[in-house]
Amino acid sequence: MENNFKPTDFKNEQSVRWCPGCGDHAILNVLHKAMADLGVAPHQTVVVSGIGCSSRLPYYMNTYGMHTIHGRAAAIATGVKTANPELTVWQISGDGDGLAIGGNHFIHAVRRNIDINMMLFNNKIYGLTKGQYSPTSDRGFVSKSSPYGTTEDPFIPAELVFGARGNFFARGIDVALDTTREVMTAAARHKGASVVEILQNCVIFNNGIHSGLTGKDVRFEHTIHLRQGEKMLFGDNMEKGLVQDGFGLKAVTVGEDGYTIDDVLVHDAHTPSNLLHQQLAMMDGVTLPLAIGVIRDVEAPTYETEVASQVAEVKAKKNWKNLRDMIVSTKETWEVK
Repeated sequence: MENNFKPTDFKNEQSVRWCPGCGDHAILNVLHKAMADLGVAPHQTVVVSGIGCSSRLPYYMNTYGMHTIHGRAAAIATGVKTANPELTVWQISGDGDGLAIGGNHFIHAVRRNIDINMMLFNNKIYGLTKGQYSPTSDRGFVSKSSPYGTTEDPFIPAELVFGARGNFFARGIDVALDTTREVMTAAARHKGASVVEILQNCVIFNNGIHSGLTGKDVRFEHTIHLRQGEKMLFGDNMEKGLVQDGFGLKAVTVGEDGYTIDDVLVHDAHTPSNLLHQQLAMMDGVTLPLAIGVIRDVEAPTYETEVASQVAEVKAKKNWKNLRDMIVSTKETWEVK
């Protein structure tokens, strides 16, 4: 069927209330475009969020939307998808909302492989509550709640996803619009829990936190855009590549030190083994370029499909017409007098 949707079909008339220059503006516009690309009607789409600056996003969508409570977006999104598997469900969370109070919900939604599209906006700060350090803030980070620097190591979102046996992980950047649009559509087309980490700038409380990766003068040297079936090349002139180095990875310049294009690895996001995917996702943009694009995309049974199949199977074996029949049939009831 022909897709006649336009980005404006997913945008409502609400005035967008984020700070001027906030990376959320770019992400919102890209999401409208990605939804139009997918061709799923607005009335078949639900956007669920928790609490935080990013969690205001459902207000600006011409879809069904739920602005829920702090850290509980994944739980609500799970309920929506399980109750009505035909809906396309997007979850919007910040690094604080999704990985601090919502951390348990996050890893279990990934582990259960619920078919929801989890967008994790990562600016390494609590923006809505005015500048406290978050679970992704680097050790030593100075903030209003850590005036002498944090004494904690941060979560790395990719590491949590792989630790929870996730089957889809991708990364985008708020200023890399085409890449972010690409990973959003790929996440929605993936059947199962998909996590997209989007590096996002907070102009007020953490301005420039990702500048070492996003600046025009460094972006192509410090990031690598992974594409399915293509060589892992990066650099201003695509002259550098990733090669296997023992059990790890190494960046080399093609044509130097005996390395040729044949030595450069080819990306395969669909291989079931997650060993190389983890190595790629954990590159930090310092010793090795930060990976953006779709890093892992592997098929696996989804939670809501398995639940629906189980319910249908039990119904076919039992003769229950209602809840009372089911309870009485267990013969484990008590009469209270």
